[in-house]
Amino acid sequence: MAPPSILRDNEEGSESDIGEKNNQPDINWEELGFSLIPTDYMYAMKCAKGEKFSQGTLMPYGNIELSPSAGILNYGQGIFEGLKAYRTEHGRILLFRPEENALRMKIGADRLCMPSPSVEQFVDAVKQTVIANKRWVPPPGKGTLYLRPLLMGTGAALGVAPSPEYTFLIYCSPVGNYHKGGPLNLKVEDKFYRSISGSGGTGGIKSVTNYAPVYTSTTEAKANGFSDVLFLDSATGKNIEEATACNIFVVKENAIFTPAIDGAILPGITRKTIIDIAIDLGYKVMERSISVEEMMNADEVFCTGTAVVVTSVASVTYKETRAEYKTGPEMLSEKLRGILVGIQTGCLEDKKSWTVQVD
Repeated sequence: MAPPSILRDNEEGSESDIGEKNNQPDINWEELGFSLIPTDYMYAMKCAKGEKFSQGTLMPYGNIELSPSAGILNYGQGIFEGLKAYRTEHGRILLFRPEENALRMKIGADRLCMPSPSVEQFVDAVKQTVIANKRWVPPPGKGTLYLRPLLMGTGAALGVAPSPEYTFLIYCSPVGNYHKGGPLNLKVEDKFYRSISGSGGTGGIKSVTNYAPVYTSTTEAKANGFSDVLFLDSATGKNIEEATACNIFVVKENAIFTPAIDGAILPGITRKTIIDIAIDLGYKVMERSISVEEMMNADEVFCTGTAVVVTSVASVTYKETRAEYKTGPEMLSEKLRGILVGIQTGCLEDKKSWTVQVD
């Protein structure tokens, strides 16, 4: 199959070409951070409006070509996902719940009036991308291969209407910890909102338009020494929702609380998994509205997400008040993180069939 028209200066990668790139990349795995390191191959497939995605192709990683009037550029008609590949101590490579990413992409695509790959197409494309870039999967305990599936309106159109053509693309990069500084110090944002409260907005999908609006808040917060920003609901300005790229949990005594999925926050896959693990451990987990005041009086706070995994929060600052929380290896967040990472990396038994072997 010919490469999609959006690709420029690239040729389709054959299996023999891919197999030749088996030497180890020149990377200091000990210093790996969370930033883009171009790998060997990316995956792409496309379809016209009203049609279904069919067979895609692997090709060398490189720039793409878009019409100036593409829907993704003019009207933000695009969504993305994020997932990781893990190398185990026995040399296997595992994915973690990739079908959940596929299902979430479909929900987002429906909301933005786009076709989407089937779950089978999505998972197969992810597997192909990992296999083609196998040498970039970090050694056990040194990081992961982060995969970024994109679904974009790439056809040319001037009016405000769905794009006439769509592209599904996956690229990847080896990454280390998202936050290298340990426990987080969050600032509550009380002037800007991440999304519209309730089910009518797009806060509950991974629309590309959800992320640039947080830059003003996060840039200011980081300049003042904070790790990230915690956003409030736009309806009342009193309840916590989520940070810029992760969900939040609050612990009080033997109970765990997290904001309910109401259309305003992203239904995180790590969030969903941590709830299941905590319940299996005998904890009471409640999904409901959580006021700033309730959070400030909690025993423990932590964030979850594909990038941050499970990361404890050391402090939250709201206006002039700073609340500090317990952190350390004995905390619940560390226990949950240990179980999650153990399953993801094949060190603990996967009793729920969450992992998928790539090769």
